[in-house]
Amino acid sequence: AGKSFRKFLPLFDRVLVERCAAETVTKGGIMIPEKSQGKVLQATVVAVGSGARGKDGEIQPVSVKVGEKVLLPEYGGTKIVLEDKDYYLFRDGDILGKYVD
Repeated sequence: AGKSFRKFLPLFDRVLVERCAAETVTKGGIMIPEKSQGKVLQATVVAVGSGARGKDGEIQPVSVKVGEKVLLPEYGGTKIVLEDKDYYLFRDGDILGKYVD
């Protein structure tokens, strides 16, 4: 899977993420129908751009790193298909937060 990211590198303050799989079974073992699963808002960062240029001309680095789990807005992002897998491209400022252990 790492090969596809050598072919696609986000520019500026953009972040490429892979959405986490939706829960298909409850903790009690009940299957959840696809209609009821809801939109997945959690994703893993797979590639980041170099950052946006600030007003002073300095590059402002992206606030997330590859491998981190992030919370996405319900709408937005640009869908990109790389090697038959779906990825989404967001601006760094559109990411709502990141999960910390």
